[in-house]
Amino acid sequence: MKIMVAIKRVVDYAVKIRVKPDKTGVETQNVKMSMNPFCEIALEEALRIKESGFASEVVAVSMGPSQCVDTLRTGLAMGADRGIHVDSTATLFPLSVAKLLKALVEVEKPTLLILGKQAIDDDCNQTGQMIAGLLNWPQGTFASKVIVDKEKQVATVDREIDDGIETLSLDLPAVITTDLRLNQPRYATLPNIMKAKSKPIKKYTPQDLKVEIKSDLEIIQVTEPPKRKAGVMVSSVDELINKLKNEANVI
Repeated sequence: MKIMVAIKRVVDYAVKIRVKPDKTGVETQNVKMSMNPFCEIALEEALRIKESGFASEVVAVSMGPSQCVDTLRTGLAMGADRGIHVDSTATLFPLSVAKLLKALVEVEKPTLLILGKQAIDDDCNQTGQMIAGLLNWPQGTFASKVIVDKEKQVATVDREIDDGIETLSLDLPAVITTDLRLNQPRYATLPNIMKAKSKPIKKYTPQDLKVEIKSDLEIIQVTEPPKRKAGVMVSSVDELINKLKNEANVI
């Protein structure tokens, strides 16, 4: 059983985002980049499934410019067996990513495709659902627990919904997207970081995969949210109640 995991290079979650002066996007030059946190969770779950004996190989996939290789190396250091880089300088929106993943699935033929439920740079939460639709595979989104039965070729997924926990039984092959509470990703150890340097990374281009990259979205403008007003300190509950009653814009 082979597991494919999609990982994305994004601005690090701890970085303060700055909008470009021309408002066409956010600054990424000289900004710390890292693996999308939800993708880390997806990779960790794939590695745990492999360590449980239910999978023989974990393949990490990243799409974008050449710097994505650094993100792949991080994934290899965490424990992925090999990497695939789809080299593209074009802006990749969810549908394009889903089409590229579909082409890679047809080449690699994994039994399970695991993605983070969303990326923290655009919060689209679309790619997993789109790739499941393109492949006509069952999907379990927002997974908070995953159990794989290799003999029955079934994955059981617990997912958090408004009413509580929903449990799905998915016939393999399937697509799973991961939520925050699924696991705690491991840190890459120094020996594994050194080993990752010799693990193979195969390069494709969208042309190799016969996928035309075209945007179905147009970004008109990127602006910062309005700044919050300074808070007001009150000395008593009575003063707080008075402000709430008499000052309509206090909160």
